[in-house]
Amino acid sequence: MARSILHMLTPLKHMSPFDVNMAVDAGFEVVSTYTGVELAEVVPLVQDSIFSRAPQDGTRTAIFIGGKNAEAALDMVDAATGAFVPPFANHVFADPAGSFTTGAAMVACTRRALRDKFGEELTGKRVAIFGGTGVVAYCAAVIAAQEGAHPIIVGYNGRARVATIAEGMRARFGVAVEAADGASREGRVAAARDAEVILSAAAAGVQVLSPEDLAQAGRLLVAADVNAVPPAGIAGIDVHADAVPLPGGRGVGIGALAIGNVKYGTQAGLFRRLLQADRPLVLDFREAYRLAVEITDRTAAA
Repeated sequence: MARSILHMLTPLKHMSPFDVNMAVDAGFEVVSTYTGVELAEVVPLVQDSIFSRAPQDGTRTAIFIGGKNAEAALDMVDAATGAFVPPFANHVFADPAGSFTTGAAMVACTRRALRDKFGEELTGKRVAIFGGTGVVAYCAAVIAAQEGAHPIIVGYNGRARVATIAEGMRARFGVAVEAADGASREGRVAAARDAEVILSAAAAGVQVLSPEDLAQAGRLLVAADVNAVPPAGIAGIDVHADAVPLPGGRGVGIGALAIGNVKYGTQAGLFRRLLQADRPLVLDFREAYRLAVEITDRTAAA
């Protein structure tokens, strides 16, 4: 059998050591990193990788796409798959800044908490997502919308930027996502007030909702926070919390480390899928979410 090779592409100055470690620990024998990669360079790089091996070895070759921008990563996925010349094709896996698997894990943990604690589903729920200009928020919003929820992404520098991002989601995925300005406390409270689900993917160490803010979320069922750096992004959520009642007595909270455990299993599991598959796979946050749901369902049944 041909050796397994992973070509890791990023538009950034450095490839994430986290992602390199994950790939090696999953079992890839050869890992090569490419930094500062522009979109126009993806096609020649991918075609170099497919034409240098026999077609049957395409499943022993994978392209990983990193970076810190959701739409840029998805554009690179499109460029990579568009470079294939059947029967020559490789695997493609996008997880910029590990955020696709993080966002997928956050929504999967929320789904489990809604079901286990309240007998509810995501369908029809209003989901306020803070940190709305980031990658975690991007994929969480699209996943939530595809699950039948009503997501609203909340930004911090005016509504225009998050509105543009929401419009991009509609154009690419055909989903409806609202946008809101969270630059002021009043804006953040307004976004959270009618939400059954609140997700925080804001910058590390930034609290977006205080105890007083959270008290105004009268319909809250589940709040989840990926921030592991004090203070919590959502007040009262411990990093270890796994659907633990919130201090205010309304709803349950899910902390960064509980989400991180699912994220780790999801990213590792997707790398292993590439190594085990007998046909070329294309993986992004949608496939990550399906695996994260499997992981959370198994955990709930254990």
